[in-house]
Amino acid sequence: MVLRIAVQAKGRLFDDTMSLLHETGIKLESAKRLLLVSATNFPLEVLFLRDDDIPQSVADGIADIGIVGENEFAEKRKRASIVKRLGFSKCRLSLAIPKGMDYPGIHWFDGKTIATTYPKVLGDFLKENKINADIHVITGSVEIAPSIGLADAIFDLVSSGSTLVTNHLKEVEVVMKSEAVLIQHPDLSAEKAAILEELLFRIESVLLADDKKYILMNVPTENISKIVEVLPGMKSPTVLSLAKEGWSSLHAVISEKEFWNIIGKLKALDAEGILVVPIEKMIL
Repeated sequence: MVLRIAVQAKGRLFDDTMSLLHETGIKLESAKRLLLVSATNFPLEVLFLRDDDIPQSVADGIADIGIVGENEFAEKRKRASIVKRLGFSKCRLSLAIPKGMDYPGIHWFDGKTIATTYPKVLGDFLKENKINADIHVITGSVEIAPSIGLADAIFDLVSSGSTLVTNHLKEVEVVMKSEAVLIQHPDLSAEKAAILEELLFRIESVLLADDKKYILMNVPTENISKIVEVLPGMKSPTVLSLAKEGWSSLHAVISEKEFWNIIGKLKALDAEGILVVPIEKMIL
C-alpha cells in the first residue's frame, strides 16, 4: 500500500515541499522529467502537478493527499480537507489600486472593475462588504490590468510586494492570508490513513524544530531560578552540576529570535560559556 501525494511541479512551493520531505527522511528516486516518483524508504509516491490542479486531484482521489497554497484551495473549493498548516510559502491575497489614487476605504471599489484570477474568494469578500463591483477574470499578468485600461484595480497574490511597486500599484486591503497546507481526500482507507499518520508525525517533528535552538550555558547555581524566569516559556530546563563548586550547566530550548532578546539578561545574571546549537527534529 502506497500513499500518493500531489505536489507543485515547480516554483517556491515546490522547493519548500521538497525540502520538507527531505527533512522528514524521505528519499525519492530521481525526479528529473518524471510526473510520478516513488520514495525508496517510505510508502509514498509523489505526483507533480500544476498548483491549481492539486485540489481537484485530491478531491477525485487521483492523489490521496496534496500540498498546495491555501489560496488555491480556497478558490477551487473541492471536496477535500486541510489536515495540517505547514507554515511556509506564506503570502496573501490583496486588493491593489494605482499608486496615485486616494483610498478612503473599501467602498472605493463600488462601481469599479477588478481584475483577478481568484473570482470566488474576491466575490465572497465583495458580497460580505456589500460592494458592487465587476470582476474581470484573467490569467497571467494580472498586475498590468490597470495600466492598460483593462481594470481599475487588481486582486492578486502578494508576497514581497515588489511586483506591485514595479507596476505602480499599492496594496490597500488584505483579504486573505495564505500558507502551504496539507490536504487530504475525504475517504482514505485505513491503511493509507495509517501511512498519513506516520507522515504527519515526521512533519510535526520537523516543524517543531523550525527556528528552535538548543542553548547551553554555565550559570551560578544561586541564579538558576532567576535565569529560568528569563527564558521564554521554560518551566523545567535541564540543570547539571559542574565540577566547579557553586556553578551549574543549564540546558534549554528556545526560539532563535527570542535568544537575541534575552542574551543581555542572561549575561547580567552571570551566565557564561553560552553555546547555541541548531535542532533538526523535535519529538514531544
